[in-house]
Amino acid sequence: MHGLVISSLGSRYDVLLDDGKTIVTAAAKGNLRIKGIRTTNPVAVGDRVTLTLASGTDVAYITAIDPRQNYIIRRASNLSKESHILAANIDRAILVATLVHPSTSTTFIDRFLATAEAYSVPAVLVLNKTDLLSDTENRELLDAVRFLYRNIGYRVICTSIVTGEGLDELREVLSTGISLISGNSGVGKSSIINHLIPDAKAATAMLSEANDSGMHTTTNSRMYDIPSGGKIIDTPGVRGFGILDFDRHEVAHFFPEIFMASHDCKFSNCTHTAGEPGCAVLAALSEHRISESRYASYLSILENDATSTSKYR
Repeated sequence: MHGLVISSLGSRYDVLLDDGKTIVTAAAKGNLRIKGIRTTNPVAVGDRVTLTLASGTDVAYITAIDPRQNYIIRRASNLSKESHILAANIDRAILVATLVHPSTSTTFIDRFLATAEAYSVPAVLVLNKTDLLSDTENRELLDAVRFLYRNIGYRVICTSIVTGEGLDELREVLSTGISLISGNSGVGKSSIINHLIPDAKAATAMLSEANDSGMHTTTNSRMYDIPSGGKIIDTPGVRGFGILDFDRHEVAHFFPEIFMASHDCKFSNCTHTAGEPGCAVLAALSEHRISESRYASYLSILENDATSTSKYR
């Protein structure tokens, strides 16, 4: 049997068979691993897989994973050297972020975008809960963040479930292919999914008053069909985005504006850190052609500092 993994339930997976109707719950064979990748989850939502039935039973096992078109991955935890695959074979990655209640850190955004660049996944930034940004200071903050990422080349969509802002634009972006939707807990990801797919019934919860953060209401990854077209993969909210070890000479490749400026560096192995002679990136930084927050995120990856908490403010 052959099919598409549509849900990850810990050690078990729901697989939609190629007949487009039958869903089989299966376990992964104990020796199933992707060569060269140490992961906490050998199978991910979006994988195309082969299943077999145990002899004389109706118990299904995933015995093989088709070659992946791409995947997006993060460090399983700050202390772990293993990775966790968020989704496989996706056409785009949607990061939902908020500027208030809660405030998504620029480090989190930049690590997510850099990882998408590294794994050749187009990324879209959604700035949600714009209805909470009514005062002048917050509107200026929204304009500045939107300008920053659009100027780099990312599509930025401002949304609000309360006012309906940006939801039609987001629906249009999601209308083809498979999209991963990710973000910190509490940014309104599940509310957006419930608006797009009323039958999804994605769990939502109030923010914790203690730390202004979400309560991890989504506990497993699941793929949904959008009635107007396209599919989305909903993932559990994450508090941090641990980066896997990148070659320090390649990190700049995953920051488009830094990579562009680096073409004019005096030395090809320049890492764009203080004290390097003839560094065009440091010159662009001093001239405000590269933002300080983006450069700080770049340095945090170089230093492999998964605890960095650079904020908008």
